[in-house]
Amino acid sequence: MVTGLVALLTLAACSSEQGSGSPDQSAPTPSGEPTDPTGEWWRPDTVTTWQWQLDGELDTGYDVDVYDVDLLDTDASTIDALHDDGRRVVCYFSAGSLESFRDDAGEIDDEALGHVLDDFPDERWVDVRDDSVRDRAVERIRLAADKGCDGVEPDNVDAYDNDSGFDLTAEDQADFNRFLAEEAHARGLAVGLKNDLVQIPDLVDVFDFAVNEQCHEFDECDALAPFTDGGKPVFNAEYAPGLLDDADAVCADARERSLRTLLLPVELDGAFRISCDDR
Repeated sequence: MVTGLVALLTLAACSSEQGSGSPDQSAPTPSGEPTDPTGEWWRPDTVTTWQWQLDGELDTGYDVDVYDVDLLDTDASTIDALHDDGRRVVCYFSAGSLESFRDDAGEIDDEALGHVLDDFPDERWVDVRDDSVRDRAVERIRLAADKGCDGVEPDNVDAYDNDSGFDLTAEDQADFNRFLAEEAHARGLAVGLKNDLVQIPDLVDVFDFAVNEQCHEFDECDALAPFTDGGKPVFNAEYAPGLLDDADAVCADARERSLRTLLLPVELDGAFRISCDDR
């Protein structure tokens, strides 16, 4: 989902000197299964470069450290090929909404379905307190581990701050977001916090990176400083045509803030790409 709140050192193919992440955290125990046997996961840093494409035929030709791709639409062979090229792979999935076009859409109980997302008629908010919602999230995280993803990007983790159809509190949301991080780490996966700017101070310690949309457009980049101050990358995407026309200014600001900023089509279909790392 594309939102804007108004109110991954060259990839370490296996070298810790190149930002592959210090595997020095013990993984928590996930729901209903043993902890990851290594108790470790990859962690990117603030100079890790990235490409984000969720739709269309995947262009694997960019010389970046990390590819962020759709979990359900990307097969394990593609992920293996990216690894063979020296890339890490982050896998996107929606944790906080039901997408009617997904094969697992029926796994969420009817009573946990809320309002339709603005601008996304095929998606409905879900109640993050509901067991069926959490069970589906765990299944998707398990799938990411099975496919060989290095990390996950759970989307739509700010229902409490939207017209979800549920009386969700900030703590309800933070509890769900911590749950996602713990379940990912337990399976040896890095995890990113998607948007949810207001809760960054409370959640930055349990997430390994941030994925942000449109902080330049909406003048919200200051809120992401806890990640970069902590040596954790912020992968930022901008879509506004006006920013495309003034990419040098956007990129100067991104460099000053140590943000990994890309100017991309809102469809995230690979139609074009301007990287501030190349300017």
